[in-house]
Amino acid sequence: MTSDPRVGPIALPDTRARRVVEQLLDGSGVELNGDRPWDIRVLHPDFFSRVLHQGTLGLGESYMDGWWECDRIDEFAHRLLRHGLANRAHSTAKRLLYRLQSGFFNFQSKARAYMVGEAHYDLGNDLFERMLDPTMCYSCGYWHDADTLHDAQVAKLDLAARKLGLESGMRVLDIGCGWGSFAEHAARRYGVEVTGITISKEQAAFAEARCQGLPVDIRLMDYRDLDGQFDRIVSIGMFEHVGHRNYRTYFDTVERLLDPAGLFVLHTIGSNTSKISVDPWINKYIFPNGVLPSIEHIARTTENRLLMEDWQNFGPDYDRTLMAWLENFDTHWPEIAHNYNERTRRMFRYYLSVCAGGFRARHLQLWQVVFSKWRAGRYDAPR
Repeated sequence: MTSDPRVGPIALPDTRARRVVEQLLDGSGVELNGDRPWDIRVLHPDFFSRVLHQGTLGLGESYMDGWWECDRIDEFAHRLLRHGLANRAHSTAKRLLYRLQSGFFNFQSKARAYMVGEAHYDLGNDLFERMLDPTMCYSCGYWHDADTLHDAQVAKLDLAARKLGLESGMRVLDIGCGWGSFAEHAARRYGVEVTGITISKEQAAFAEARCQGLPVDIRLMDYRDLDGQFDRIVSIGMFEHVGHRNYRTYFDTVERLLDPAGLFVLHTIGSNTSKISVDPWINKYIFPNGVLPSIEHIARTTENRLLMEDWQNFGPDYDRTLMAWLENFDTHWPEIAHNYNERTRRMFRYYLSVCAGGFRARHLQLWQVVFSKWRAGRYDAPR
């Protein structure tokens, strides 16, 4: 049953499930059927039991099904996370099952590497063109001196380029090149030769078209299959798909492909803890098999391989980036609504909003890390 969001909230049933949910929300600043932007309006009587039994998966799916409404899901998520509900958001059984499975199975093996491309990145360039800015960067912008999303994304691309110390004629590898934003920026502004790899057919085709006439080679392939030698390597918003069982292979590959005097910039979302877990809703609907690394994961698997030269965290900038994407998405949805259904619209609104709330609560981080191969001399990272 899908409730009509135009109908007002229902009278809350006096059930044990409702009382448990109210107890969980107590002290969070979020109320059921309240009148503040971050309060949720319950539209279906089974909402409470669904959330209690299915956790974050049930919460997200029930929103997609129209079982509840909230004017500011980002603030709703922010308040719940600051209240400490993250560890209680999905069942112990589901967390344990994922940890057991991930111990025995490599969810990010080469055989499964293209799943996220097919499930998310290939969803439709028309959607992403309207949600993102003209750079088509699908990663955190750098808002230090920026006033618009476009300025923030150009600043992010140039921040990575300056950290790499790009010079004309260099050979650059872009692992997870997306729609070709960094490849075009680096080739056009710095005169470098770029090899970009992606596991998305739609991204590869788009990147090839935008980089025509530039010294850019876009390839549809997994990072583990690449050979060659590069002066610089960059990876922006891809490491989240690597998986903890493949971290050593990933950094071994970077070390193998990087010139002895080279530099590598890793741009990734990060977790505050090293627990191997995944949000069930994000895993099912947005990024299948994605796992966020921790500081320990990165430090441990780069030790004796690469030298960490600089580590910058601008996680709060992702909150602002996601909210800008949400504004674009809402503004331009009528242009593409005929290509998708209402459930997809609600899925993207929920995804962008809850992720913004996660960064706002400092539950998630965004790191740019610079590595060298035991480089001699001083490295001064630009800001």
